[in-house]
Amino acid sequence: MTAQTSPVSFDAFRTIDLRGAQLSAADLKGAMPRSETASFDSVASRVEDIIDDVRSRGFDALSDLAQRFDGVTQPHPRVPAKALKEALESLDPDVRAALEESIDRARVFALAQKPQDVSVNIRPGAALTQRWVPVNRVGLYVPGGLAVLASSVVMNVVPAQAAGVESIALASPPHKDFGGMPHPVILAAAALLGIDEVYGIGGAQAIAAFAYGVRAEGDREAIAPVDVVTGPGNIYVATAKRLVKGVVGIDAEAGTTEIAVLADGTAQARLVAADLISQAEHDPNAASVLITPSEELAAAVRSELAAQVPATRHRERVETALSGPQSGTILVDDVEHGIAVCDAYAAEHLEIHTADAAAVAGRIRNAGAIFVGDYSPVSLGDYCAGSNHVLPTAGTAAFASGLGVHTFLRSMQVIDYSADALREVSAHVVELAKAEDLPGHGDAVRVRFS
Repeated sequence: MTAQTSPVSFDAFRTIDLRGAQLSAADLKGAMPRSETASFDSVASRVEDIIDDVRSRGFDALSDLAQRFDGVTQPHPRVPAKALKEALESLDPDVRAALEESIDRARVFALAQKPQDVSVNIRPGAALTQRWVPVNRVGLYVPGGLAVLASSVVMNVVPAQAAGVESIALASPPHKDFGGMPHPVILAAAALLGIDEVYGIGGAQAIAAFAYGVRAEGDREAIAPVDVVTGPGNIYVATAKRLVKGVVGIDAEAGTTEIAVLADGTAQARLVAADLISQAEHDPNAASVLITPSEELAAAVRSELAAQVPATRHRERVETALSGPQSGTILVDDVEHGIAVCDAYAAEHLEIHTADAAAVAGRIRNAGAIFVGDYSPVSLGDYCAGSNHVLPTAGTAAFASGLGVHTFLRSMQVIDYSADALREVSAHVVELAKAEDLPGHGDAVRVRFS
């Protein structure tokens, strides 16, 4: 906290009054507060140019882009093993202890998520198995913009390791102040997890290098392409992930962070305000949304924001986020109406501050992660809950999931029929092949019994 400063007005924390509105699902979705920042379409051509440049010029392109975007001279982006070791040795003991606790809790939850193989005998001699197999290699992206997101190293690496991925590479933007390498705390977190393949590459160029690989040039060691790319980032990172999807798997097009709080008159305004601020400090474009049927609570939260924001370290960033079109209060008729609004908004992070919060949380269909009650703030999930904080944003929680062990696994079906089991169903195969005018399919069964 900083010293006392003058209070601010939060009239700019706008109000959307949906009370009494009879809106269709589509109209309700359209009424949600969203950022007016750059869209995928507006940056797609620039991102395509970066991807094409990395594909065609390899390390020369990466060096030029590091100079252009990060102001660093970089012959090769790989972080030396010595630098990783030194970063871990110099890490503040308290920060190390916090990271170790975060890792331990995340690993417990990640290992519990791993699905079991399933085998079924459809008929005697007709065996089907679904096997879960980890991808061979992944590329994990850790942002390095306004915040040093060492916790994102944990959130990306732990589930990949729990899934059994054998080859893990990590990229984070290089910093001029750190010799063209990522922030030392990010390096230390990687070393703590045993990750020795770390690159100082930021933005869309990191996604391109992982998706397509970079060939060896002279004494410059190659970067092998990966099977899956994960991790949050800005609009350029999210657009790059969209453009390489299909070449590699991706987790989601995670963008700027957001929090929604569903609260009724029983909620504590000071807690709600503190949690809205906690996400607003990430980025000027971060979204902080209060959904409530209580005008009294809405007014109390605005008063708390006016009292708390001046004392927060990133006051200017927070004020910008809270006064943006992506933030504000949505007034609803009741908690039932609030649940519908929550599902329309599909928040990355959704907090429930209502009577019987657990029951309300159980009725939510669309959210990246749900935080129940006074003692489960989003910041707990960001660091030490054991859950994963890499979550879908911008409404994509309606169809996408947060990062987890499943992100790094694929299912493989195994079919094992005996002669008698095939004979039992052979006539059906032949008839369906005829119906689809694919007689060769039927012949492939007949030939086995001729």
